[in-house]
Amino acid sequence: MEYKPSSIENKWQKEWEKDQSFKAKNNSTKENYYILEMFPYPSGKIHMGHVRNYVIGDVVARYKRSNGFNVLHPMGWDAFGMPAENAAIKNNVHPRDWTYQNIEEMRFQLKQLGLSYDWEREIKTCDKDYYIHEQRFFLDLLKNNLAYKKESYVNWDPVDNTVLANEQVIDGKGWRSGAEVIQKKLSQWFLKITDFAEDLIENLNQLEGWPKKVLSMQENWIGKSIGAEINFYTDENEEIKVFTTRPDTIFGASFIGLSPDHEISKKLSESNKEIKKFIESCKKNSSTTEALEKAEKIGIDTKIKVKHPFEERYLPVYIANFILMDYGTGAIFGCPAHDQRDFDFAKKYSLKIKQVVSKKIEGQIEELDEAFVDDGYLINSDFLNDLRVKDAKNKIINKLMDLNIGKKTVKFKLRDWGVSRQRYWGCPIPIIYLEDGTLVQLPEESLPVELPEDIDLSKPGNPLENHPTWKFTTCPYSGKPAIRETDTFDTFFESSWYFARFTSPDSKSIFDKEKFDNFMPVDQYIGGVEHAILHLLYSRFFFHSMKKIGYTNISEPFKNLVTQGMVLKDGSKMSKSLGNTIDPSEKIKELGADTVRLFILFAAPVDKDLEWSDEGIEGSNRFIKRIWTTIAKNIESIEKEFSKDPNKLNEEELNFLIKINKTIEKISYDIDKIQLNTPIAAMMELLNSANKCIDTGCDKKLVGYFIYNFLILLNPFAPHLSNELWSISKYKNENINETWVTADKNILNLDKTKMVIQINGKTRGLIEYQNKKLTKEIIFNDAKKDKKINRNLENKEIVKLIYVENKILNIIVK
Repeated sequence: MEYKPSSIENKWQKEWEKDQSFKAKNNSTKENYYILEMFPYPSGKIHMGHVRNYVIGDVVARYKRSNGFNVLHPMGWDAFGMPAENAAIKNNVHPRDWTYQNIEEMRFQLKQLGLSYDWEREIKTCDKDYYIHEQRFFLDLLKNNLAYKKESYVNWDPVDNTVLANEQVIDGKGWRSGAEVIQKKLSQWFLKITDFAEDLIENLNQLEGWPKKVLSMQENWIGKSIGAEINFYTDENEEIKVFTTRPDTIFGASFIGLSPDHEISKKLSESNKEIKKFIESCKKNSSTTEALEKAEKIGIDTKIKVKHPFEERYLPVYIANFILMDYGTGAIFGCPAHDQRDFDFAKKYSLKIKQVVSKKIEGQIEELDEAFVDDGYLINSDFLNDLRVKDAKNKIINKLMDLNIGKKTVKFKLRDWGVSRQRYWGCPIPIIYLEDGTLVQLPEESLPVELPEDIDLSKPGNPLENHPTWKFTTCPYSGKPAIRETDTFDTFFESSWYFARFTSPDSKSIFDKEKFDNFMPVDQYIGGVEHAILHLLYSRFFFHSMKKIGYTNISEPFKNLVTQGMVLKDGSKMSKSLGNTIDPSEKIKELGADTVRLFILFAAPVDKDLEWSDEGIEGSNRFIKRIWTTIAKNIESIEKEFSKDPNKLNEEELNFLIKINKTIEKISYDIDKIQLNTPIAAMMELLNSANKCIDTGCDKKLVGYFIYNFLILLNPFAPHLSNELWSISKYKNENINETWVTADKNILNLDKTKMVIQINGKTRGLIEYQNKKLTKEIIFNDAKKDKKINRNLENKEIVKLIYVENKILNIIVK
């Protein structure tokens, strides 16, 4: 029999589709398991990064299904977004047509990979049956005071001509276009993610199945700061309220800094041309924390001075470009010796740098080359001297409160999420405005608000704002003339709740409560770490808000999270611009889907970057062919059980029998941990052992026992091959896709490990173990019980133990 992947794979993909093999049942008696990979934007074709993401999830889905779970494993399309508009302009095609053509192409490619999706649950976020629920949800947010509109300086992408959320500005540039972001004042819709800042940071402790890196990134982004508000006063008793996380450094203060958006800054700009010019220059640059950290720290002296609360001196008040209005109070006191931004600022404007924290109680003052930000003791600080930083913070806050000039307070870096976008291809916002500016929420019967089909994308600006008729409507309550909201939602709005919709994609409400409760939260979510503070944080916020509104009792949408590494070629991320992409469809056509799957899983641990290798994928193809040759040739021997007495096997056969069961145990353990490269290595070893055993004429029943177990172990990884070989066996009427194997403990107990004991590299003994989990400490304690070994250890100092797992313990002595 010849291995022909194209015909075999096409055959089984049709079989699975015809039999609805991967359909999740809503009322199953089995335990439910919900596994989901982050759904794709339909850009035209899948790339190897997609393949890696989806094949990882497919292995787990198939494994869980084989272990008796009712598996929900859906797929859909994050289908709104600016690339569709850009492609429409470039190719003279409607964004909807471009999007749906791409979905057809990409769905075909995903099916080529043999992914076990329940395609009946497929959703497209650009369908009105999807976004009507989004519009309802937004109105519920509005009714619960979790959405609002205000004028605000926003991050403006001059290439994509739209607003970006802070999370979408990377190093001062648009996350998609790469253009330098500028500040622009617009009336925008915001969602009150800040209302949940405390809950979002506290609940991170519950996410035990998430990578620590992602938890840390979210914690830092939310940015909880415990500090103090302090009131400073001018001689005219005008107040400036500052927020600081370092109230202990108050005696090192040398200036007050105001945000360009502070009320005092705005008032001064009305009468001072230089200040006005400075503030306008600040607006041209991104106001994200990351951008401001990298920008030069500049400011302008307002000529206002405030009194220091504890010393007979005054502090100059500057307007500074690195102070954000929506963090804290929009004002700080600058302590250059202990904050690097303040240090840089003070150096530029020749302000005093006074050290008030030192590593030692009697710290020696010396000129600082950079800010000292470590823990230490207070110096030059009057009643705070000799206190550690933590104790000094508490004491100064109590003092401020006693004097009624300050208080302890908690602030967050997290800012409300601006969701307005000035583009066509997005979900319409269900709001209209009367001629007098009154805002009207549309009623249920007016939903969904649909996009106009006749759109002109050739003009600059917001296409919906420029539409000649669509924006003009009448108020459903009063019949008065009205204008539609012409902004659309940020596409992250759609992707922040889609996983809930998969539980009941045909529901007339946002989701069917019973079906939702059956499957949510998602048991295993898989996607790139680049979404840590975008999609993942927004999704958590949506669930917290849904709980508050009363949609659900669940706060957290994802129990476990895996973030896979990127696929690289020649050390760089695959990219069309670099000309280093590999077309998955071409590789499937050339070598077969199972080969592509095995390579993408075997080439690197899931969480590490994977370097593409032509030699590596050829190696995976050779492995597939070896499997085919070995098993097809011996398929008639296949046996579910091994009934022969193991004591009647020769040593090679017994070792092979033990290896089969150790491999079963290892692969089950590794898939549970989503370590998917090591099971393939284990199967390679097992196949090598099988061929050696077959070549030496080992027991046919043992070969049959190997084949039965091997095909089941292989199935999550190379399902077409395993299904085909299974179909020509006597077990063809049993469903391999719902079958798993467990290691025989009695056989595992036959496993013997001979541990060589060395002292300073010389062999001094041998200890035999039978199927025991070994550590160097267990082996060392057993070695000391051996008289011969112990004699060589007498009056010796143990320096260290060098352990080669299951082989050698080398005791280094002197």
